[in-house]
Amino acid sequence: MSEKPGFKRILLKLSGEALMGEDDYGIDADMLDRFAEEIKSIYELGVEVGIVIGGGNIYRGVKAVAEGIDKVTGDHMGMLATVINSLAFQSALERHGITTRLQTAIKMEQIAEPFIRRRAMRHLEKGRFVIFGAGTGNPYFTTDTAAALRAIEINADALIMAKNGVDGIYDADPRVVPDAKRYTSVTYTEVHRKNLRVMDLTAITLCQENRLPILVFDMNVSGNLKRLVLGENIGTTVTAETA
Repeated sequence: MSEKPGFKRILLKLSGEALMGEDDYGIDADMLDRFAEEIKSIYELGVEVGIVIGGGNIYRGVKAVAEGIDKVTGDHMGMLATVINSLAFQSALERHGITTRLQTAIKMEQIAEPFIRRRAMRHLEKGRFVIFGAGTGNPYFTTDTAAALRAIEINADALIMAKNGVDGIYDADPRVVPDAKRYTSVTYTEVHRKNLRVMDLTAITLCQENRLPILVFDMNVSGNLKRLVLGENIGTTVTAETA
């Protein structure tokens, strides 16, 4: 394995549920620190990193009382949940010596910068990690789609999907089907045709149209992120069809 990173710039997508740890919802401080340590390992390699975090861990706590709330309002609540996670993660990263900027798709200038593509790219060029909060700023779009969109906008070399306890893409849920097959590589077309659970179809289509590679791996294994960035063949890679 090379000690030179295989990517100059990546977009890392973290699920909100990964921040819960063993809790039913909310944020586990130990998980924040653990992920911050993992990310510090690639910061020290000089990789430029944008981050999108889901909001499921926060929204799960209010979902039980959200009956009757319309879809648009619920999606706005979910966007705000991603900002809560982003603020917490920003604090954790900065405790580990990583200079970080938070940009949001919904204006809330007292706590974060508005998303401006050129400003985000300038931060990355200066070695600052940029966290993108509030999804795309629009209802009906997931944080997977937000991650794909931001990755394309910042000219990332790859979209890195950090899964919670799953080490790649399988032909069935490995937590339910013990002998499920894991793919080491797969094409965008196969993801569509086989209905593989990578991310939502809008996000996959964005990546396919812009030929953005997707790497799916298990973030819960210590050192996995660094090994992936250094080129070790772990998890699953989604790319265009080979010629």
